[in-house]
Amino acid sequence: MNKKVIKIIFEIVRYTIIIFGAFWMILPFFWLFSASLMTPQELMSDTPKWLPEKPQWNNYLQVLKRVPIFTYYKNSIIVAGSVTVLVILTSSMAGFAFAKLRFFGRKILFSFVLSTMMFPVFIFLIPVYYLMKLFGWLNSYLALIVPFAVSGYGIFLMRQFVMTIPDELLDSARLDGASQFKVYSVIILPLIKPALATLAILTFIGQWNSFLWPLIVTSTAQKFMTLPVGISRLSLAFSTAETQHLIITALVYQVVPMVILFLYLQRYYVKGFVLSGFSNL
Repeated sequence: MNKKVIKIIFEIVRYTIIIFGAFWMILPFFWLFSASLMTPQELMSDTPKWLPEKPQWNNYLQVLKRVPIFTYYKNSIIVAGSVTVLVILTSSMAGFAFAKLRFFGRKILFSFVLSTMMFPVFIFLIPVYYLMKLFGWLNSYLALIVPFAVSGYGIFLMRQFVMTIPDELLDSARLDGASQFKVYSVIILPLIKPALATLAILTFIGQWNSFLWPLIVTSTAQKFMTLPVGISRLSLAFSTAETQHLIITALVYQVVPMVILFLYLQRYYVKGFVLSGFSNL
């Protein structure tokens, strides 16, 4: 068997694995959309169905009538967008400081930042909740945004990316009289756009899908509830058999914007991980 035949067989196997993996990744999204067009009887059927006998496009209108979904959309956009901007700002500044500035306790402080990534977020829910109550921020945007303004992972990602930028480039700017802030804003930020895009995507999607914290801090204020919390109210207000298909339809409302955003920014997402320099620890 010559090398050409072996190469062809290898390519066939590789693409088969890729197609199989892509199929399993797409399958949940396909079923979610298909199930959103089914009747309650089709969803609860003993025999699983992949396609509706007659698409129920009215399900989408029923969701709009049952819950103020556009209010939830607005809240999710405000919260996810604000947190994303704050995380990008704090992470890029801290990443630049840890990577390129020399100050006392830098390594110890960075180790502390890394240590925060070791603990699950759930152990901080109670103390942070009491802080929000102490500040009088419950049932407000501040309680949804401020606790997530700084990200340990974001600082780590930015620091690793900034470390790949040559020191000579920054030193030449300083010799020309550039301040540290100008070095950061004029040189660092344009060079780390792929990493910023990656962090923005991960942060926005994480906040968009966040459920537990918004549920806790907006339990008595519907006007501040985000989309996941608002969708859960469908199952609380009505019986499961009555709302199963509507809950799935509401999930489509939640998922579609994120899929579109990811497809649009995926090139930055991939590039950010390829160039992030994780080996420079």
